[in-house]
This record gives sequence, structure tokens and C-alpha cells, in this order.
Amino acid sequence: MKKRTRDLTIAAVIAAIYAVITMFLTYPMSYQASQFRVAEALTILPYFTPAAIPGLFLGCIIANLLSPVGPLDIIFGSLATLIGAILTYLIGKSNLKYKKYLSPLPPVIINAIVIGILLQYTLHWPLFITMLQVALGELLCCYGLGLPLLFVIEKNKELQKFF
Repeated sequence: MKKRTRDLTIAAVIAAIYAVITMFLTYPMSYQASQFRVAEALTILPYFTPAAIPGLFLGCIIANLLSPVGPLDIIFGSLATLIGAILTYLIGKSNLKYKKYLSPLPPVIINAIVIGILLQYTLHWPLFITMLQVALGELLCCYGLGLPLLFVIEKNKELQKFF
């Protein structure tokens, strides 16, 4: 399979998995202040391949179609995921000593800021508390689920073939 076709396939599969987990398997907790999106565990995948970046972005766009915040979440929430994915990719390609442990951090920080501001603006929730709630949900998903996923992929030669 050509690299471009392979990368598009990987991106499409990641987008579909992200959207299905968010919209159907963990709805409505994916759209609350805690932003407990189990699919955010997938934000670790750019650590392994840049093909995950458009997949996460598209998956988030699709998932945010159900957001009670509406078009602003589709735009800004998805952009937050895109930025977090790019930063995770850059950490994965870096020479940082603890890059495995730092790689889940960008989605946590970016989403806490962007989604916190978005929820404060649209729903008039208290900014600092909302940012903390989003950060907590992201920490649980990105570190509690995403980091173990990173270790599983690293140790499994069969899974590594996909990335």
C-alpha cells in the first residue's frame, strides 16, 4: 500500500473511532464540563504517526456535531484538538528525556484553556473552575488511558505496524 493511501486510511480509522466513542459510547459525559471524553486517550497516537493528526481533528469535528455548545465547539474545540495533536507529534519526534510522559500533556493544557474559555463564554460558567474541570477530565483520559495505550503500542510489534 502506498504511504499516502496508508496514512489516509489510518486517519480515517482514527476519526471514526474517536467519533463513535464520543458520540455513542460515552455520550453525554463527553459533553459536560469535566469533558470526560474517553476518546481523548487517542490523542497519544500522534506520538507514533503524523497520520493521527488529521484523524483526531476530523473525529473531533464529527463528535462535536452533537455538542450543546454548537458551532463554536465544532470550530474551537476541534482546533484545540488539532493543536494538541500537533504538539504531541512534535514531542514524540523530540529528543526530550521524558517525552513519553510529556506527550499526553498538550491536549490537557490546550483543551483546559480553549474549552474552559468556550464554556465560560457560551454557558457563563466560572472560568477558572471550568478550566480545572476540563483539565481534570483530560488528565484522566490522556494520562489514565492514553499513556497506558502508548506503552501497549510500544511493546506490541503487531500494533506498531499500524503506525
